[in-house]
Amino acid sequence: RMTDATPTASGVDTPPRDTAKSLRTRARILDCATRLLVEIGYAGATNARIAEAAGLTRGAMLYHFPSREALVEALVDHLQTSRMALLTQASDRAPPGADLVDHAIDAYWLLLHEPSYIAFSELEAAARTDAAMREALAPAQAAFDQAQLGLPFSRMLQAGAGPRFQTSRDLARFMLEGLARASLTYDAD
Repeated sequence: RMTDATPTASGVDTPPRDTAKSLRTRARILDCATRLLVEIGYAGATNARIAEAAGLTRGAMLYHFPSREALVEALVDHLQTSRMALLTQASDRAPPGADLVDHAIDAYWLLLHEPSYIAFSELEAAARTDAAMREALAPAQAAFDQAQLGLPFSRMLQAGAGPRFQTSRDLARFMLEGLARASLTYDAD
């Protein structure tokens, strides 16, 4: 069985070097996993189906991700990086003079329909009954929640900072997430 470590002359295992080809293959696997989570859900997006979609053999898949847990861990990081980049871009695209609260709501609604958001939501749904998944997602969820309160979204939500405003903001966020998960619509006007 291949491992992620290479024995050295001293007998100590060291991680393999990430070659450009290896990094491209890992990115392809993670992109295929994201696409399959969106298209067929967590239960259907098995490692074997992801390997097939990425055009890899089982052995190649195992080299990069020796277990489902290793794949999920890398996928959470991959999705989190994408979600944070999209969140930052959305906050930077606020039109001059726009109502920032309206822009924040409309921008978040659009973000919820991006593949990285849908795939992350699929992992969150799986985490409801999977303690290991919950544990893997918790840091990313906390970081994302903090980012929404922090620098990127704060530029969009400068309209208020009191507890009542924060409650309203959270209510709007959770309502939009629920609508998106239920595949319902939101009228942006």
